[in-house]
Amino acid sequence: MTDRLTGARRALAEVPGARLEIVEMPTLTVLAGRQVGEDFAARRPEGRPDAAFCANDLLAVGLLQGSAILGAIRVPEDLAIIGYDDIDFAQSTVVPLSSVRQPAHEIGATAIDVLRELLDDPPATPRRVRFRPELVIRALTGG
Repeated sequence: MTDRLTGARRALAEVPGARLEIVEMPTLTVLAGRQVGEDFAARRPEGRPDAAFCANDLLAVGLLQGSAILGAIRVPEDLAIIGYDDIDFAQSTVVPLSSVRQPAHEIGATAIDVLRELLDDPPATPRRVRFRPELVIRALTGG
């Protein structure tokens, strides 16, 4: 999660006048996201964020639900939402969820390769591998 927050901060730094509000949740579930959505909806319009980057898609789905339940926030007109992981359900929500997709197959194959390398040479230092995620734009960001 630290890398996701670092990336969000880096992207936000490129937008003049933008500010970051971090809402920490004890769990990363639909119910936790729904609570945040209800909290946002209870705020005065000028005190609401205009976009939310969620740590995972479950939080984003809950945020969509919580925002829509009270009807105070129109998504994506008033609040753009983006999730992370691009779970199968993301494209099937009432308003399809924009999400950051990780290259799961490549991550798994590379993990096996690194494990084999360590088995062949136990004292070797494991190599560090970075993967480039892909932004999948759907309706919740107004795209």
